[in-house]
Amino acid sequence: MTLLSAVGQFGLFLARSIFIPWKLRQTGKRVIDQIFEIGIGSLPMVLFMAIFVGLTTAIQTSYQMIGTVPKYFLGIAISRMILIEFGPVFTAFVVAGRSASAMAAEIGTMRVTEQIDALEMMAINPYRYLNLPRILGTLIALPVLVVFTELIAIISSILTSIYLLKVPFTDLNYGLIHHFRFNDLAGGLVKALFFALLIATSGCFFGFYASGGAKGVGKAVTRAVVTSLILIFAFDFINALLFFR
Repeated sequence: MTLLSAVGQFGLFLARSIFIPWKLRQTGKRVIDQIFEIGIGSLPMVLFMAIFVGLTTAIQTSYQMIGTVPKYFLGIAISRMILIEFGPVFTAFVVAGRSASAMAAEIGTMRVTEQIDALEMMAINPYRYLNLPRILGTLIALPVLVVFTELIAIISSILTSIYLLKVPFTDLNYGLIHHFRFNDLAGGLVKALFFALLIATSGCFFGFYASGGAKGVGKAVTRAVVTSLILIFAFDFINALLFFR
């Protein structure tokens, strides 16, 4: 399969999974289940990651900036780095590793055990029944997780800057509050929505077309995670090129 045909198949799969008639009564509960599975299930890992993102951001930024620019620049740099880049990207990595793999494994197992064929025999659209709730659930859960990550990471950075790096709170607060831009927060959340779409579609896509028994499911899981990460990097670069030059 050439790259062009693979991209076309991926896009067609996404269109079939989203642009189909669906009823809230039938799909809503499955979407809520996915929100809890992805959102609540990922919280412990996201919390752990966010704390250390904040610690590392404060220390590395302080090392590069303190002594060369006023101390309030530390607050500006921490805020923008976490809101624009670290919050959305690192959270997407966690969800890709945890949820894209789970989606590929679940749907791939259904494919190789012919459960998807059984759904089609019962006139149940597998795109609506399996893929749509996972995609919608990820689209809702990931931005919420990103906000949580950013909040915890910024608090962690503030505490590290004050108590470990001895940066005065007034200087740090001035940089955080007076130079805050809503566009930074909104831009990070928009990135999170696209990351969510890429992650969920990758997990569902490779699971849906899995073949070859248990070995094929294992390959589908690996491909789903690797593809998700590559697409996250690629979209992050395109976003930076378009909006932050």
